[in-house]
Amino acid sequence: MPMTIDGSVGEGGGQILRMAIAFSAILGESIRVVNIRKNRPKPGLGIQHLKSIEALRNMVDASVEGLYPGSTEVVFTPGPIKSGEYRINMGTAGSITLALQSILPVAAFAPGPMTVDITGGTDVSWSPTYDYFKNVTLPAIGRFGFHVEASLISRGYYPAGGGRVRVYTKPAMLMGVETTKPMDGPVKGVSSSSRLPPHVAERQARAAKAYLIEHGFEADDVVLDVRSDASTGSSITLFRGMMGGSALGERGKPAEKVGVEAASFLAEELSSGAAVDSHLADQLIIYMALSDGQSMISTSHITDHTRSSIAIAEQMTGKKFTIRKNGVYVIQS
Repeated sequence: MPMTIDGSVGEGGGQILRMAIAFSAILGESIRVVNIRKNRPKPGLGIQHLKSIEALRNMVDASVEGLYPGSTEVVFTPGPIKSGEYRINMGTAGSITLALQSILPVAAFAPGPMTVDITGGTDVSWSPTYDYFKNVTLPAIGRFGFHVEASLISRGYYPAGGGRVRVYTKPAMLMGVETTKPMDGPVKGVSSSSRLPPHVAERQARAAKAYLIEHGFEADDVVLDVRSDASTGSSITLFRGMMGGSALGERGKPAEKVGVEAASFLAEELSSGAAVDSHLADQLIIYMALSDGQSMISTSHITDHTRSSIAIAEQMTGKKFTIRKNGVYVIQS
């Protein structure tokens, strides 16, 4: 009988589904996910959830029941993980980075190298920007011994999408990580735009640097990435160590406001004294659960996403997590 996962626990969104399917593929254990996105305005599977599950299905030759838009129950029965090359289309501006959150842990346990060429949205709402993925997520999972190469072919903003990213992985033996102290040094960043006047990215960067300096942080290196890719939009991502902050441009939203939005989020995270920002923490739970030995990270606060990830990790691996507050929150596995 498949293990039953309640998709409505915690934040009750796509995060639970992505993590559960990834654990299933890695552990070779059949699962039934019920109540998928039960309390959302549009319950059940959305297109980008379907695309992520389809990608993992192909990587492990899984049999899948309930794979259709609006489905609130999915049964996923995996076979062995296959290395090789995969092309994935997330559909217009479907988030590339969210899909990679479930694909990469599986790739770590593949028998050989894997190349994933994925199209969709690189800088879209409710998901990490490509620059956050490249400069915060990948160095963080590299600490577990899993080193991923990523290259940006083109950016994709909402609604047109058309972004493209290629990642290359090798199998890894995941080792426990202990990181509770924040990293020092200057804040770095990338301010990007596509099909917009160059001053948009420049103003985003200038406002972000001014805010950070005003609040006592060193910020000397925000790279401009001005393009003419398929879609129109802008974004800025700022980072230091395992903390990042990003913001997206919108029609009618001044570029300065975009820069300050990213800078204020990062400044608050950096001021907490934690090592890992609150969005990265939930992404690291699966690596903590699957690594050999104990792990410990500190974060500014515990999000619903993090609690959901911990619940799934404990249910599927039997590894126990503890959370304690010591000025910052310390998560240990």
